[in-house]
Amino acid sequence: MEDWVDLPFDDIPIEDELRPPPRVLSVSELSAQLKSTVERAFNGIAVEGEISNCRQWSSGHVYFTLKDDYAQVRAVVFRMTARQLKFRPEDGMRVIAYGRVSVYEVKGEYQLIVDALEPHGLGALQAAFDQLKRKLQAEGLFEAARKRPLPVFPRRIGVVTSLDGAAIRDILRIISHRHPTARIVIRAARVQGDGAAIDLVRALRVVSRVTDVDVVILGRGGGSAEDLWAFNDEALARAIATCPVPVISAVGHEVDFTIADFVADVRAATPSNAAELVVDRADNFRSRIERAGTRLAKALHYGVERRQQHADRLGLRLRQWPVRIVMRDRDRHELGLRLAHAMRSRAARHAQRFDGLRRRLERRDVRRVVADLTTRLVRADGTLRSLVTARRLAWEARVQSLAAQLDAMSPLAVLGRGYAVCWNETRTSIIRSARAVERGDAVRVTLADGELACRVEDTGDR
Repeated sequence: MEDWVDLPFDDIPIEDELRPPPRVLSVSELSAQLKSTVERAFNGIAVEGEISNCRQWSSGHVYFTLKDDYAQVRAVVFRMTARQLKFRPEDGMRVIAYGRVSVYEVKGEYQLIVDALEPHGLGALQAAFDQLKRKLQAEGLFEAARKRPLPVFPRRIGVVTSLDGAAIRDILRIISHRHPTARIVIRAARVQGDGAAIDLVRALRVVSRVTDVDVVILGRGGGSAEDLWAFNDEALARAIATCPVPVISAVGHEVDFTIADFVADVRAATPSNAAELVVDRADNFRSRIERAGTRLAKALHYGVERRQQHADRLGLRLRQWPVRIVMRDRDRHELGLRLAHAMRSRAARHAQRFDGLRRRLERRDVRRVVADLTTRLVRADGTLRSLVTARRLAWEARVQSLAAQLDAMSPLAVLGRGYAVCWNETRTSIIRSARAVERGDAVRVTLADGELACRVEDTGDR
């Protein structure tokens, strides 16, 4: 039997004969299996690397390449995640990306879907702070030239802060004690947490539009960097820069610095310090007025005493002069008559002179009116005191009138009546004549509420 049976495949292993042939997959099926396997195996991972080719599309998605010295992988941060980042990804930045690997079946490529991103070796908050600070500084928002001085006599003071903190109590206590005539407009706002920055921007805009508000205090008490983060918001910084009145930033303690501190017209170390700054010039001016009143009262008192001493000397001379005449000419009757006539004449002249002195003293507000050299001296004391009191009240009324005139002549009051101030483009000088500009020059016009950027079309020259 073996002679006619041919077995050419005796060397094939039995297991190979039993193995089924491989299943033929389509490209789509292969990609789908790879996608399922990869995404299941590489979900919830953290990858460290350097960002390159970073770009943000108009859709809001951020695409970049994450690489190290030997390999690279594509990565994407979708719009909703990108909005929650506390810093802006940039080329060359070393980061840790948290997310998952996804396979794009159409092209057979894989990429890293980033759910969270943080700088490696530098906190996300600090990175965001430094980026925004460089950006606003490049735009000139920190320049000292654009900072406005605080008003001397603030009539209304706006305050934007939380009603629950100690900052508002400190501000109210200091202002009410040192500048009691000022009115305070308070706009409550959240000062920390989600949405606090938007609330602060809204509150600042509302307070700055209140009539006669001269200055706004924006601040809160101390806290951690996360607690103070609302004051590092870009929208709030731009709202401070465009506020029509000066803004004092009083955030945290003296060692705390925020973006609002750099943009504001004045930075205060604490909310209490902000209240002291806003009333300091008014307090100093009031002290000057009080010192001037004290000097005036002393001058009046000195003048009264000097004239009273002169009157006393005249009275003493009048009393001593007749005695000397009588002792010298007592033996001669004729001389006695002449002496009597001379005494009457001298007494009349002295009385006339005394009346003149009394009228002069009355015109200069002396405390006592020098009366008759003998019998009316005591009675004149009360009259003199009344005159001095009346003159003091008149001076106080005049000081109040001058203060009212000074307030009426304030540049802000002039602007409030419809006038405007025209500056050159850089706001370094005031334009007082049409001959100082030429057609096409850019000028800025300051109004009572805001400022206009204009361009000269005609100077009126013919």
